[in-house]
Amino acid sequence: MIKHRTHTPFDAKRQALISQLKQRGIIDQEVLRAMSEIPREKFVQPSLQSQAYEDSALPIDERQTISQPFTVAFMTQALHIQPGMKVLEIGTGSGYQAAVLAEMGADVVSIERHPKLSMQAREKLNAMGYQVTCRVGDGTIGYQGGAPYDAIIVTAGAPDVPEPLARQLKIGGRLAVPVGSAKRQNLFIVTRHAEEQWQATDLGSFAFVPLIGVEGWEEDVR
Repeated sequence: MIKHRTHTPFDAKRQALISQLKQRGIIDQEVLRAMSEIPREKFVQPSLQSQAYEDSALPIDERQTISQPFTVAFMTQALHIQPGMKVLEIGTGSGYQAAVLAEMGADVVSIERHPKLSMQAREKLNAMGYQVTCRVGDGTIGYQGGAPYDAIIVTAGAPDVPEPLARQLKIGGRLAVPVGSAKRQNLFIVTRHAEEQWQATDLGSFAFVPLIGVEGWEEDVR
Protein backbone atom coordinates (compact mmCIF):
# COMPACT_ATOMS: atom_id res chain seq x y z
CA MET A 1 0.00 0.00 0.00
CA ILE A 2 1.28 3.46 -0.90
CA LYS A 3 1.09 6.17 1.76
CA HIS A 4 2.01 9.82 2.28
CA ARG A 5 0.52 11.23 -0.90
CA THR A 6 0.79 14.95 -1.45
CA HIS A 7 -2.41 16.94 -1.91
CA THR A 8 -3.28 17.87 -5.50
CA PRO A 9 -6.04 19.84 -7.26
CA PHE A 10 -7.54 16.45 -8.25
CA ASP A 11 -8.28 15.34 -4.67
CA ALA A 12 -11.80 16.78 -4.54
CA LYS A 13 -12.68 15.26 -7.92
CA ARG A 14 -11.36 11.88 -6.78
CA GLN A 15 -13.50 11.94 -3.66
CA ALA A 16 -16.55 12.98 -5.69
CA LEU A 17 -15.97 9.95 -7.92
CA ILE A 18 -15.75 7.68 -4.87
CA SER A 19 -19.12 9.03 -3.69
CA GLN A 20 -20.57 8.31 -7.12
CA LEU A 21 -19.23 4.73 -7.03
CA LYS A 22 -20.89 4.20 -3.64
CA GLN A 23 -24.19 5.46 -5.05
CA ARG A 24 -23.87 2.96 -7.92
CA GLY A 25 -23.53 0.02 -5.54
CA ILE A 26 -19.81 -0.38 -4.85
CA ILE A 27 -19.68 -1.47 -1.23
CA ASP A 28 -16.27 -3.15 -0.89
CA GLN A 29 -14.46 -0.73 1.42
CA GLU A 30 -11.02 -1.83 0.27
CA VAL A 31 -11.90 -1.20 -3.38
CA LEU A 32 -13.17 2.27 -2.47
CA ARG A 33 -10.12 2.97 -0.32
CA ALA A 34 -7.69 1.88 -3.04
CA MET A 35 -9.39 3.99 -5.68
CA SER A 36 -9.44 6.97 -3.32
CA GLU A 37 -5.67 6.62 -2.91
CA ILE A 38 -4.62 6.20 -6.53
CA PRO A 39 -4.15 9.30 -8.72
CA ARG A 40 -5.98 8.21 -11.89
CA GLU A 41 -4.81 11.43 -13.59
CA LYS A 42 -1.33 9.91 -13.77
CA PHE A 43 -2.64 7.03 -15.90
CA VAL A 44 -4.36 9.09 -18.61
CA GLN A 45 -2.94 11.18 -21.42
CA PRO A 46 -1.84 14.66 -20.25
CA SER A 47 -4.38 16.31 -22.56
CA LEU A 48 -7.18 14.33 -20.87
CA GLN A 49 -6.22 14.82 -17.22
CA SER A 50 -9.13 17.21 -16.68
CA GLN A 51 -11.42 14.23 -17.46
CA ALA A 52 -9.59 11.73 -15.24
CA TYR A 53 -12.38 11.58 -12.65
CA GLU A 54 -15.32 11.43 -14.98
CA ASP A 55 -16.89 7.98 -14.82
CA SER A 56 -15.96 7.09 -18.37
CA ALA A 57 -13.35 5.18 -20.36
CA LEU A 58 -10.64 7.30 -21.97
CA PRO A 59 -8.33 6.58 -24.90
CA ILE A 60 -4.69 5.70 -24.34
CA ASP A 61 -1.94 4.74 -26.81
CA GLU A 62 -2.18 1.78 -29.23
CA ARG A 63 -5.95 2.30 -29.77
CA GLN A 64 -6.67 1.02 -26.27
CA THR A 65 -8.54 2.58 -23.34
CA ILE A 66 -8.31 3.07 -19.60
CA SER A 67 -11.49 1.47 -18.29
CA GLN A 68 -14.38 3.40 -16.78
CA PRO A 69 -13.83 3.74 -13.01
CA PHE A 70 -17.14 2.00 -12.24
CA THR A 71 -16.06 -0.96 -14.38
CA VAL A 72 -12.72 -1.18 -12.54
CA ALA A 73 -14.49 -1.04 -9.19
CA PHE A 74 -17.21 -3.51 -10.17
CA MET A 75 -14.82 -6.12 -11.56
CA THR A 76 -12.44 -5.80 -8.62
CA GLN A 77 -15.28 -6.09 -6.11
CA ALA A 78 -16.57 -9.22 -7.88
CA LEU A 79 -13.21 -10.95 -7.41
CA HIS A 80 -13.22 -10.61 -3.61
CA ILE A 81 -9.57 -9.51 -3.50
CA GLN A 82 -7.72 -10.07 -0.22
CA PRO A 83 -4.15 -9.11 0.75
CA GLY A 84 -1.61 -11.68 -0.37
CA MET A 85 -3.73 -13.09 -3.19
CA LYS A 86 -1.91 -13.98 -6.38
CA VAL A 87 -3.71 -12.16 -9.22
CA LEU A 88 -3.15 -12.35 -12.98
CA GLU A 89 -4.30 -9.37 -15.05
CA ILE A 90 -4.80 -9.76 -18.80
CA GLY A 91 -4.39 -6.41 -20.52
CA THR A 92 -2.14 -4.04 -18.55
CA GLY A 93 -3.18 -1.03 -20.60
CA SER A 94 -2.48 2.14 -18.64
CA GLY A 95 -1.59 0.20 -15.48
CA TYR A 96 -4.47 1.67 -13.43
CA GLN A 97 -6.26 -1.62 -12.74
CA ALA A 98 -2.97 -3.20 -11.69
CA ALA A 99 -2.38 -0.29 -9.32
CA VAL A 100 -5.79 -0.83 -7.71
CA LEU A 101 -5.04 -4.53 -7.18
CA ALA A 102 -1.57 -3.80 -5.80
CA GLU A 103 -2.91 -1.09 -3.48
CA MET A 104 -5.28 -3.74 -2.08
CA GLY A 105 -2.29 -5.92 -1.23
CA ALA A 106 -2.45 -8.40 -4.10
CA ASP A 107 0.62 -9.96 -5.72
CA VAL A 108 0.00 -8.91 -9.33
CA VAL A 109 1.29 -10.27 -12.63
CA SER A 110 0.04 -8.25 -15.60
CA ILE A 111 0.33 -9.24 -19.26
CA GLU A 112 0.11 -6.78 -22.15
CA ARG A 113 0.55 -7.53 -25.85
CA HIS A 114 1.75 -3.99 -26.72
CA PRO A 115 5.37 -3.51 -25.56
CA LYS A 116 4.95 0.29 -25.46
CA LEU A 117 2.00 0.11 -23.07
CA SER A 118 3.73 -2.47 -20.88
CA MET A 119 6.83 -0.30 -20.60
CA GLN A 120 4.84 2.86 -19.82
CA ALA A 121 2.76 1.08 -17.20
CA ARG A 122 5.81 -0.52 -15.58
CA GLU A 123 7.50 2.88 -15.27
CA LYS A 124 4.43 4.51 -13.71
CA LEU A 125 3.80 1.66 -11.30
CA ASN A 126 7.43 1.49 -10.22
CA ALA A 127 7.57 5.26 -9.71
CA MET A 128 4.53 5.01 -7.43
CA GLY A 129 6.03 2.14 -5.44
CA TYR A 130 3.78 -0.66 -6.70
CA GLN A 131 5.60 -3.97 -7.17
CA VAL A 132 3.73 -5.33 -10.21
CA THR A 133 5.31 -7.90 -12.54
CA CYS A 134 4.66 -6.60 -16.07
CA ARG A 135 5.13 -9.03 -18.94
CA VAL A 136 4.69 -8.71 -22.71
CA GLY A 137 2.86 -11.54 -24.44
CA ASP A 138 -0.41 -13.12 -25.49
CA GLY A 139 -2.62 -12.75 -22.45
CA THR A 140 -5.27 -15.11 -23.82
CA ILE A 141 -3.04 -18.05 -22.91
CA GLY A 142 -2.24 -16.61 -19.48
CA TYR A 143 1.08 -17.11 -17.73
CA GLN A 144 1.66 -20.66 -16.61
CA GLY A 145 4.86 -19.69 -14.85
CA GLY A 146 2.91 -17.97 -12.09
CA ALA A 147 -0.06 -20.33 -11.92
CA PRO A 148 -2.23 -21.21 -10.13
CA TYR A 149 -3.91 -17.87 -9.33
CA ASP A 150 -6.45 -16.85 -6.72
CA ALA A 151 -7.99 -14.48 -9.23
CA ILE A 152 -7.67 -13.59 -12.90
CA ILE A 153 -9.06 -10.39 -14.39
CA VAL A 154 -9.44 -9.88 -18.15
CA THR A 155 -9.76 -6.24 -19.19
CA ALA A 156 -10.78 -6.87 -22.81
CA GLY A 157 -13.75 -8.62 -24.42
CA ALA A 158 -13.36 -12.27 -25.45
CA PRO A 159 -15.47 -14.36 -27.86
CA ASP A 160 -15.58 -17.10 -25.20
CA VAL A 161 -13.98 -17.91 -21.85
CA PRO A 162 -10.31 -18.66 -22.66
CA GLU A 163 -9.75 -22.22 -21.45
CA PRO A 164 -6.07 -21.70 -20.52
CA LEU A 165 -7.12 -18.95 -18.10
CA ALA A 166 -9.83 -21.06 -16.49
CA ARG A 167 -7.28 -23.84 -15.97
CA GLN A 168 -4.77 -21.49 -14.34
CA LEU A 169 -7.16 -20.75 -11.46
CA LYS A 170 -6.68 -22.32 -8.06
CA ILE A 171 -9.54 -24.43 -6.76
CA GLY A 172 -11.87 -21.78 -5.41
CA GLY A 173 -10.30 -19.12 -7.63
CA ARG A 174 -12.34 -16.61 -9.63
CA LEU A 175 -11.95 -15.35 -13.20
CA ALA A 176 -13.58 -12.09 -14.33
CA VAL A 177 -13.94 -12.04 -18.11
CA PRO A 178 -16.17 -10.10 -20.52
CA VAL A 179 -17.59 -12.47 -23.17
CA GLY A 180 -19.57 -11.58 -26.28
CA SER A 181 -19.05 -9.74 -29.55
CA ALA A 182 -16.07 -7.54 -30.38
CA LYS A 183 -18.07 -4.45 -29.38
CA ARG A 184 -20.38 -5.57 -26.55
CA GLN A 185 -20.01 -8.25 -23.90
CA ASN A 186 -21.46 -9.62 -20.69
CA LEU A 187 -19.19 -9.84 -17.69
CA PHE A 188 -18.86 -13.37 -16.32
CA ILE A 189 -17.36 -14.53 -13.04
CA VAL A 190 -16.04 -18.06 -13.53
CA THR A 191 -15.35 -19.91 -10.28
CA ARG A 192 -13.28 -23.09 -10.23
CA HIS A 193 -14.92 -25.47 -7.76
CA ALA A 194 -12.85 -28.59 -8.51
CA GLU A 195 -10.17 -29.84 -10.89
CA GLU A 196 -12.69 -30.19 -13.73
CA GLN A 197 -15.60 -28.13 -12.43
CA TRP A 198 -16.25 -24.45 -13.13
CA GLN A 199 -19.35 -22.30 -12.65
CA ALA A 200 -20.05 -19.11 -14.62
CA THR A 201 -22.21 -16.27 -13.30
CA ASP A 202 -23.42 -13.49 -15.63
CA LEU A 203 -23.10 -10.04 -14.03
CA GLY A 204 -24.52 -8.02 -16.90
CA SER A 205 -23.60 -6.00 -19.97
CA PHE A 206 -20.33 -4.08 -20.46
CA ALA A 207 -18.24 -2.80 -23.37
CA PHE A 208 -14.51 -3.47 -23.70
CA VAL A 209 -11.94 -3.33 -26.47
CA PRO A 210 -11.47 -6.77 -28.12
CA LEU A 211 -9.21 -9.37 -26.52
CA ILE A 212 -6.68 -10.19 -29.24
CA GLY A 213 -4.77 -13.47 -29.24
CA VAL A 214 -4.78 -17.21 -29.85
CA GLU A 215 -7.78 -17.72 -27.53
CA GLY A 216 -9.40 -14.39 -28.42
CA TRP A 217 -10.13 -12.34 -31.52
CA GLU A 218 -7.91 -11.89 -34.56
CA GLU A 219 -6.01 -8.64 -34.96
CA ASP A 220 -8.31 -7.22 -37.67
CA VAL A 221 -11.58 -7.77 -35.72
CA ARG A 222 -12.20 -4.02 -35.60
